[in-house]
Amino acid sequence: MALIKWTPFPFVDSFEEMDKLMEWPNTGNSFTPAIDVYEDKDDVVVEAPLAGIDPEKVSIAIDNGVLTIKGESEKKSEVEEKNYYRKEVRTGSFYRAVSLPAKVDGDKAEATYEKGILKIRVPKAAEVTPKTIKVNVSK
Repeated sequence: MALIKWTPFPFVDSFEEMDKLMEWPNTGNSFTPAIDVYEDKDDVVVEAPLAGIDPEKVSIAIDNGVLTIKGESEKKSEVEEKNYYRKEVRTGSFYRAVSLPAKVDGDKAEATYEKGILKIRVPKAAEVTPKTIKVNVSK
């Protein structure tokens, strides 16, 4: 008898596709921006391409090790009706939440926006080193 691989979601080929399905919100005029998360010696860095989005309309929060980026992209056009052959430029609200891979100091986070890339640097929290306590014996 041949073994059959169990697939709880047969329409999903990878974990990345599952993540995309589980992102919130995923309806209407919303989209989920792609992100890169990496760390260097001192910081955890998150980069998101947000070309064409006003950085003043982006909000960033860190709560319990989860970084949240949300905002809105709007496209204003003088011509209301167009005969599109293809319309792939996304507009509307966006939301992305990601668990940070290390303990961080969210109060010292910095965000920059340059050439359409939002870059968030969050310093890693200082390691808590165990402290040894010597027992003083009184005579």
